[in-house]
Amino acid sequence: MLIFDNHLHLRRDGRYIEAIKDFEKAGGTHCVLCQYPQPEKVLEKQSYVPLYQDTLTMAKEVQQQTKVKMFITVGPYPVDYLFYCEKKDRQFALTMMKQGMEEAKQFCFDHELCVAIGEIGRPHFPVDEQVIQDANDILRYGMEQAKDAKVPIVLHTESTTPQQCRELANMAKEVGFSVEKLIKHYAPPLITFEENAGLIPSVLASKKNIEIALQKGDRFLMETDYIDDLNRPGAVLGPKTVPKVTCSFLERGIMSEQQAYNIHCQLPEGIYDITLEER
Repeated sequence: MLIFDNHLHLRRDGRYIEAIKDFEKAGGTHCVLCQYPQPEKVLEKQSYVPLYQDTLTMAKEVQQQTKVKMFITVGPYPVDYLFYCEKKDRQFALTMMKQGMEEAKQFCFDHELCVAIGEIGRPHFPVDEQVIQDANDILRYGMEQAKDAKVPIVLHTESTTPQQCRELANMAKEVGFSVEKLIKHYAPPLITFEENAGLIPSVLASKKNIEIALQKGDRFLMETDYIDDLNRPGAVLGPKTVPKVTCSFLERGIMSEQQAYNIHCQLPEGIYDITLEER
């Protein structure tokens, strides 16, 4: 059985490959490695490409030492904007973030393992109106780049609500980007169209969230948003979580085999335009 964690991070100074070995031992087979924010390195190089390249290299190293199939997503993390404003100025921040979107698009063209632009969007904490306006401008630009590359977007935003989903869906429609290629990272179980306006919820895989989600349908992905920070062990959720919750729910009859197939294989294959096979 395929088991797909849609969003986790790895750090070379964290548990790194050992974390994926835990995922594998628990039954995990595929996962999406999302680039870890490191704006200080971007500022030093005046480019996101070295950071994107390191994310790709880590995915390849994991595949050399485990049987887990890795994919990656890259893009300028929304909070990077604030770092650049502090170190430089607002205009530099806008330029750097949009350059990062362009570099992410090219990276998707150049590397088969790179399947989306993300996580991009807006800061997840209160900011002033100018920051929100700039973040929306940068996000629209990112949608245009993803449209050109024919890849999905992984959205990082403030807490998810139906109203916010409608706003993001309308933003995508304005630039001609498919709403069904918008993946809402760190989503609560907003599963119906009335709740998510057509976005793809990547649901944080706590037992409570997944049980609620399954009561509404199976059009969602599962993620841990594992941070791989030795100072915060297990944050946000540990790497074993997605396979453990899936296997437990299958054994208890809370999730059917068809639902598991839809969540872990059919939906990610359709969204990312990939073929999932055991390695």
